[in-house]
Amino acid sequence: MAKKASSKKKTQTKKTPAKSSATKAKKKTTAPKSAARKGYSKKDLEHFRTIINEQKREILEELATLRESMMDTSTGEYTGENSSYSIHMADQGGEQMEREITFMFASREGKYLRYLEDALQRIENSEYGFCRDCGTLIEKERLEAVPVAQQCVECKTKKSKQT
Repeated sequence: MAKKASSKKKTQTKKTPAKSSATKAKKKTTAPKSAARKGYSKKDLEHFRTIINEQKREILEELATLRESMMDTSTGEYTGENSSYSIHMADQGGEQMEREITFMFASREGKYLRYLEDALQRIENSEYGFCRDCGTLIEKERLEAVPVAQQCVECKTKKSKQT
């Protein structure tokens, strides 16, 4: 009986290291795949960074213009908020609708600005240009047209068909 107990212990100790070795082997095979991905050259990344920064500059100018149109610079209040010129209800409704449209545009521009910031961060992290779904390199023409793109055309098309 003593032999059986000792053989069980040996078997148990052998299983534990084998299990951790298999786990380590999985980690080793995963790491080289991400390191083996070849992205765009530094020159291409600088080209994309220039495009993104230019779009970012345009968005910031547009947001400043929208802010000026929404706010009265002397009082700091929204334009038309306490307007004494609009006595008629239809005029007030029209002004309110214009303010809402302006706010919607500003909100949309702000959202796109966050996408541009995210793209710049991906460039810094050497993650820019890779499809987030399949991991392939996104076509240069697509990134020049849509620098915030995170999916290749194929994955984007598949996703559009699913919804």
